[in-house]
Amino acid sequence: MVPLPATAAIIFYAAASVWQVRALAGEGARNARAPAVLALAAVALHTAALVGAWRTIGGIDMHFFAALSLVALGTAALTATLALARPIAALGVVVYPCAAILLALYPLASRLVPTDAAAQWQIQLHAGLSLLAYAALSLAALLAIMLWLQERALRRRRLGAWLDLFPPLTLVETLMFRLILAGFALLTLALISGLVFVENLFAQHLVHKTVLSLLAWLVFGALLHGRLRYGWRGRRAVRWTLSAMILLALAFFGSKFVLEVVLARGA
Repeated sequence: MVPLPATAAIIFYAAASVWQVRALAGEGARNARAPAVLALAAVALHTAALVGAWRTIGGIDMHFFAALSLVALGTAALTATLALARPIAALGVVVYPCAAILLALYPLASRLVPTDAAAQWQIQLHAGLSLLAYAALSLAALLAIMLWLQERALRRRRLGAWLDLFPPLTLVETLMFRLILAGFALLTLALISGLVFVENLFAQHLVHKTVLSLLAWLVFGALLHGRLRYGWRGRRAVRWTLSAMILLALAFFGSKFVLEVVLARGA
């Protein structure tokens, strides 16, 4: 059974999604910020639901569905916060329903594997930095897809009405790189904390995670260097962003899915 705070959060996410669709369709224009406000209420309830679950098990749960829900929480919080100040509300149509679905899955599927509630604070710090980095970089990847759709439409001169729903192309690109920079900094701290705090790397089946995360870090770093030194933008920036995000997703969620869901083993 889904706990009450989680149920309320799902309802608020759904309301924010519906209101956002209506706002983008031209309805409710006077309350353009209302979807973001509803989403922030959902984020608060989402947080309460997870904290309540952690109190029940006596620690922070970092397994597959819990980690997905945490990343969804961070991405929804970033989307709603930015939507209050920047015209990126269209992202909410994707982000808020995903957050609701992943929150619903967490209590239903968390019994698949034993929870890692007793992890030391150093490991929890490493995991928390990683999840914050994934949240920021996930939103950057969504903006990269938005940027690709806009540029593709402009190149083909298919300027449909849907294109007006997107923020200006230059704003999308600027926000994307700012999120990549923030995510890159968080990922750097996560990797450093992992190298310092995580022991028995081979025994814990973490080598593949580390290698893929380092590869993603290198790709993001190269992209930021190319942006600063050579002014990379457009399709090249999109390709590099999505390539790095795929590596990062495989590093964390790909390995966790295989270990914890397919093989039913703790990470």
